[in-house]
Amino acid sequence: MLTNNTKVRALIELLDDPDELVFSHVQKELILLGDEIVPILEDAWGASLNNILQQRIENLIHEIQFKRVKKDLEAWSISQQHDLLDGALILARYQYPDLDVNEVERFFQHLVQEVWLELNPNYTALEKAKIISRVIFELYGFSGNRKSFHSPQNSFINHVIETKKGNPISLSLIYLIVARELKIPIYGVNLPEHFILAYTFLPEEFVDQFLKEDVLFYINPFNGGTIFNETEIKTFLGQLKIEEQEAFFLPCDNKSIIQRIINNLIYCFGKAGVTEKISELKELLAIIKPS
Repeated sequence: MLTNNTKVRALIELLDDPDELVFSHVQKELILLGDEIVPILEDAWGASLNNILQQRIENLIHEIQFKRVKKDLEAWSISQQHDLLDGALILARYQYPDLDVNEVERFFQHLVQEVWLELNPNYTALEKAKIISRVIFELYGFSGNRKSFHSPQNSFINHVIETKKGNPISLSLIYLIVARELKIPIYGVNLPEHFILAYTFLPEEFVDQFLKEDVLFYINPFNGGTIFNETEIKTFLGQLKIEEQEAFFLPCDNKSIIQRIINNLIYCFGKAGVTEKISELKELLAIIKPS
């Protein structure tokens, strides 16, 4: 291990070499070493007063971490489960590479437990939805971030948990994770300009076969879990002058939800002028939505 560390540190010292060929070769070698060298790179950054070396180390760390995010997203995309929380955590690690995944998972364990304690098997679908909404929006205090609606942070699950503020899809995500754990048939609906939920008759394995009549009612997490129906979706689409499509009324799969989050991030980072993130996010989008 000492030999490996010695080799890594020797390579790091060459990162500020003025010869581009040397720098390029060193960079490739370090990237191949993967996540394990990130702590060594961070130590080298802290011990250096060389601005060029520090900048190159920062870029290198980001590239190594981004490579890991892409690898994890590829594995998620080809998996059979497409677990929603796992997908959200992978995206969160794009912005927060040191994210404590266990802390987020513990949060959901507590949240699910709170809802489960209030549920009764004899409750109607409407009563179950109202309990989930009460726990998430009243007991835990989550709400829509209307003041900074287009902030990219609204799409990162850990930030939403920390601030209790989110956008339509991140608040829906929290709702969906709880519902899935409790086997309550609530699913996401990819409505234009908004994201909502549908409470259905059918379990998840039929998500590709849903019809409008399989939906009992819709839920708007961004508005505290208000309940509404198909007519109100039609009114909403009419106000936006968007032609109705069947998909706007029916549940979507988890890959579509993760795609929607990435598209939101592309739009929000662009709106904030952080254009360097856009090309990377498009790479992530291509992993689960091949061109």
